Amino acid sequence: MKVGIIGASGYGGLELIRLLHNHPEIEQIELFTSSEEGTVFSHKYSHLMNIVDRPLQKIEQEKLVQFDVVFSSAPAGVASHLLPPLIGKGPKLIDLSGDFRLKDVSQYEQWYNKQAAPQEAVAQSVYGLTEWNRDAIQQAQLIANPGCYPTAVLLSLLPLLKNNLIDVSGLIIDAKSGVSGAGNQPSQMTHFSETNENTAIYKIHQHQHIPEIEQAFGLFAHEAPPITFTTHLVPMTRGILATSYAPVQEGVTEAQLVDCLQQTYENHPFVRVLQETIKFGTNQVYGSNYCDLHVKVDPRTNRATIVSVIDNLVKGAAGQAIQNMNVQLGFEEITGLAFVPAFI
Repeated sequence: MKVGIIGASGYGGLELIRLLHNHPEIEQIELFTSSEEGTVFSHKYSHLMNIVDRPLQKIEQEKLVQFDVVFSSAPAGVASHLLPPLIGKGPKLIDLSGDFRLKDVSQYEQWYNKQAAPQEAVAQSVYGLTEWNRDAIQQAQLIANPGCYPTAVLLSLLPLLKNNLIDVSGLIIDAKSGVSGAGNQPSQMTHFSETNENTAIYKIHQHQHIPEIEQAFGLFAHEAPPITFTTHLVPMTRGILATSYAPVQEGVTEAQLVDCLQQTYENHPFVRVLQETIKFGTNQVYGSNYCDLHVKVDPRTNRATIVSVIDNLVKGAAGQAIQNMNVQLGFEEITGLAFVPAFI
């Protein structure tokens, strides 16, 4: 297999390189950039010395069509014009930005404040939440890889919504992310002095992942109410912890919620349901493609607390993209991804 990576120098691109380098089906990886053509990659990132010592290439359509798979890990607004001309021309396409996730292009333009991709291309894209959309992914030419927050939220809530175990009208979702989720371009918000020893709420009621989560609720659980979703930046590099609160339906027990999650994911290798745990945190999935879930019901309030943790750069980005590639091309799902989290 030969793969190309657009936007290779971002954090998502670096994770694609790390994971694909150890994928047994990948023979060649080529890296493309719109701004650093000719730069030897290992000169820019010394941890790749003697691993990726070749220069970044200019993005050219005639080169991209020669690959088996093309990953785009560029910022939002780039893939929307780079990938549509490649649809049906040979390579499978996997976009890690939000350019093809929202089927309503007017929503994309409202929430991302960018020009949307052509409607025809968006209509052909398949939402790449692997555990919930496997059949469509197998047939897809263009996969819209889910956002990091939606991945954590949807894997934890979809089974409970689909089986009508929680009251979605009372649902509140609180999510926290490490700084790498903001990308590798410096900003005031990600400046060390602003993030160190500080936890900050941001994009209150305005986060671009809100319509993505709502759309997926409608697609997979047939529930599409507006949600309350808040995001926080915490002073760590990697990880997302999403905590959701919802009343349980009358007569529903904690054991039923746990059983629902376990039955839903019993044949899915990267989702783990922890029934009994003393502590639950992002370091238990650090550097891995796992999503860990935990749920408790407070009998005093009849409200469930549903918790999900992922590594935002792996299961929330590059790892899930490779998981989708494996499904898309008929490889075993865990190929190139079966490694233990780096706990410390």
